[in-house]
Amino acid sequence: MPPNKPYSFVTYKTTEESKKAYATLNGQNIVNDLGQKIILYLNFVEKAQWKELGLQALPPGLKVVEEIISSEDEKLLLESVSWTEDTDNPNFQKSLKHRRVKHFGYEFHYENNNVHKDKPLPGGLPDICDSMLEKWLKEGFIRHKPDQLTVNQYEPGQGIPAHIDTHSAFEDEIISLSLGSEIIMDFKHPDGVTVPVMLPLRSLLVMTGESRYLWTHGITPRKFDTVQASKGHKSGIITGDVGDLTLSKRGIRTSFTFRKVRQTPCDCSYPLVCDSQMKEPPPSFPESDKEASQLEQKYVHQVYEEIAGHFSSTRHTPWPHIVEFLKALPSGSLVADVGCGNGKYLGINKELYMIGCDRSQNLVDICREKQYQAFVCDALSVPVRSGSCDACISIAVIHHFATAERRMAALQEIARLLRSGGKALIYVWAMEQEYQKKKSKYLRENKSNQGRQEISSDPSAQELFVEPVPDTGHQDSACSIPSINDFQKGRYHSREVANSMLPIHTNRTSFHSQDLLVPWHLKGNASKEKPTEPFGPAGTHDTGPVLHRYYHVFCEGELEAACQTLNNVSILQSYYDQGNWCVILQKA
Repeated sequence: MPPNKPYSFVTYKTTEESKKAYATLNGQNIVNDLGQKIILYLNFVEKAQWKELGLQALPPGLKVVEEIISSEDEKLLLESVSWTEDTDNPNFQKSLKHRRVKHFGYEFHYENNNVHKDKPLPGGLPDICDSMLEKWLKEGFIRHKPDQLTVNQYEPGQGIPAHIDTHSAFEDEIISLSLGSEIIMDFKHPDGVTVPVMLPLRSLLVMTGESRYLWTHGITPRKFDTVQASKGHKSGIITGDVGDLTLSKRGIRTSFTFRKVRQTPCDCSYPLVCDSQMKEPPPSFPESDKEASQLEQKYVHQVYEEIAGHFSSTRHTPWPHIVEFLKALPSGSLVADVGCGNGKYLGINKELYMIGCDRSQNLVDICREKQYQAFVCDALSVPVRSGSCDACISIAVIHHFATAERRMAALQEIARLLRSGGKALIYVWAMEQEYQKKKSKYLRENKSNQGRQEISSDPSAQELFVEPVPDTGHQDSACSIPSINDFQKGRYHSREVANSMLPIHTNRTSFHSQDLLVPWHLKGNASKEKPTEPFGPAGTHDTGPVLHRYYHVFCEGELEAACQTLNNVSILQSYYDQGNWCVILQKA
């Protein structure tokens, strides 16, 4: 079983034996060692590709200290955590969606991996931790006395998404004590290298330097880990030696993660990924139409102009439901693709007259190179006569508008273009990347270390540089689902939080905010000059700049509620398609 994969390769000595196994096992219900009934599916493959891990050493600055405490101390620590406290207690925190969590010293906010420095929790760290931390300081395992503690309890099958604790929030050193069960933690470099690290029972993980500031760390949600067989489950990297791997069943793990809150700006050696050293801070949520327009100009329009070539190279596979919609239209229909990008859908059905429009001049130029009819315009003001289109499509466009009013205006513009009886298909990115117990492609897809491009869940989202670590651990920000009345009376606003900074999304994880910036890792610099040391002193990785696009991800029912307020328009169908909410409209 390859690390992080849900399948195994099996070889047989003869063709006849393999055929017999296929006939006996494929599609059959079997009972595994745990007494669970599972269905086994088999396929023949000509060869099994096995990629060795690109790095056979721990990430720089990372160390694991085994048996840092005794089993007696482990028992005392686990017993010291009460999960059934009175909610009147100021240190009581509600559990996250899928796991228990408690904070001491300061509350750790998962939506931005930060703390409120001016709102310490009463009581500080538990007394039982003091002597332990003092001992580690004296013995040189740690450099700082922490003042913040987060205790997480993981049931088998639970995990935490890949993330980097905010630079400006905490000092260089972050340490985590693993109790109750061993675990594999995945460390990922921005260039795609993934290093699975074994954290044994009663071990201390210490992250400093590059491993703390540049590499993401996370735990993949699963009930078994692929571990080294010969090392007796000791700490270190899980290598790709297929003959020396086995499965280890997870138990209940409790982690004590200690941090020291930083009181001064971060001055690390990784300025391009450091929030203290970025040339400008992330933008705030817009409070007016003018601010929204400026935000879109900088974090949508300018970005697409810069990434147009790279974006187009990743956009070649049409989505089946969109193809189905276009193929079902009557021959000779006039169809507008509003926000056509590189024109992926303009040539799907040769029996249609399709015109495309996009805000990006460079993307429209790519359409013209393909001999498609396309022009530059804003989706809020399409220079096409009202009622002239038999159909319209808007794929991954409306989620780039920064206020509810502007998203409504974009929907109204699409409705304006339709003739009576005309249909429109609209796709927007969904807040819910796990729906009906199935994860979207955005959460499931891997990006190999060799950098192969893969299809994303969002028809407009880039396949970025970190492997997916789906979040079954928390989704702290609740969806703001408006009612139809809210739209009709103009009361709906995405947020009412003044000066709220837009969070930067960690790629391939669940969303914690509806309004956010999504990174695009630009491959192949637009200029001939290659960026120097893009990620700091390591600087040996061939990577381009990281740009950020604004998105508003839609909650279930939000797109429908907006569409139901349109005049003379009815919803024929609404559905969920691989991490996107979709509607088909018809004009009366």
